[in-house]
Amino acid sequence: MVSPRRKSTSRKGRPAITPEGRENQLISLAVDLAEKQLSEGTASAQVISHYLKLGSTREKLEQERLSKENHLLGVKAEHMESAKRVEELYETALNAMRSYAGFERFDDDD
Repeated sequence: MVSPRRKSTSRKGRPAITPEGRENQLISLAVDLAEKQLSEGTASAQVISHYLKLGSTREKLEQERLSKENHLLGVKAEHMESAKRVEELYETALNAMRSYAGFERFDDDD
């Protein structure tokens, strides 16, 4: 027979190593508790409102908007990196042409 204490410790698992992992564990516990309260009918008004809000069309649209904004930021960062590489290629090409023409190499440091 498994003792109640042993059962709860096996469910609990070991603490996370990183702060982010620990935060995720605590969030998971809070969601589990909210689920239990909702199923038992003992959830507070705040818990009920929170989950109603998560299921709303407005919240879903807001999450979609945030997702698209994150994607756009990633694309902008890639574009900036690409522009930097192109600029470096142009500089290399110009220096090569100058050296072929017999001019000294041009450096930004000079």
